[in-house]
Amino acid sequence: MNEMNLHTAIDMTRVPSHVAVIMDGNGRWAKEQGRERAFGHENGVETVRRITEIASEIGVKYLTLYTFSTENWNRPQQEVDLLMNLVVSAIEKQTPELIRNNVRLTVIGDISRMPNFARERLERCIEDTSHDTGLILCLALSYSSRWEIVEACRQIAQQAQDGTLNPADINEDIVARHMATADMPDPDLLIRTGGDLRISNYLLWQIAYSELYFTEKYWPAFTKQDFIDAIVAYQSRERRFGKTSEQVKGEI
Repeated sequence: MNEMNLHTAIDMTRVPSHVAVIMDGNGRWAKEQGRERAFGHENGVETVRRITEIASEIGVKYLTLYTFSTENWNRPQQEVDLLMNLVVSAIEKQTPELIRNNVRLTVIGDISRMPNFARERLERCIEDTSHDTGLILCLALSYSSRWEIVEACRQIAQQAQDGTLNPADINEDIVARHMATADMPDPDLLIRTGGDLRISNYLLWQIAYSELYFTEKYWPAFTKQDFIDAIVAYQSRERRFGKTSEQVKGEI
């Protein structure tokens, strides 16, 4: 299927509002090419560009990419430094295109752990796209779900201690408002590339009822067609949210 016909495969009235992605397989893809891991990360950046483009084209409103986990800080320092430089350099390079395509950049995660040079450059790019009103591209940087949940608990506990929140009033809505994603809807679809069948500490609160899609494709090899295939698979499923099929269809 050529690029012009990609959209014909999907129901444009049922495009997921929020798609989250675990971008896995950069290093393994590079190894298969006989190259260093850095080569995989560099090519993964190009995949981010094309998937952001197709997501925007079909009307996805939020695209959240697992870019760098808190656990990734434990990788060899040389690779960590490479990733930090690569992330901010790629974002700076793509910022003019994001603006042209009306894409707003945002971030979730403990970015205080990022080197100053990387954090400051990232914040400039976020500011440069802050007035865009189309797709929101959210990078999960220095992020893990357990970190996020612990931070939410700390904030809620502090409010209870200060007397501004009655512990008896704490419910799911209160917790959700203290998540890093408080201003976004929960993901409708979670895609993981690279063949592993796990969530890897990613958006654990938010994906309670997300549809999950796993593919053997490594992230650098993931194409626009692959993204559309994931959307088609999503649209073939019945989302019941704990209800019966009959309830969802309005038969009872």
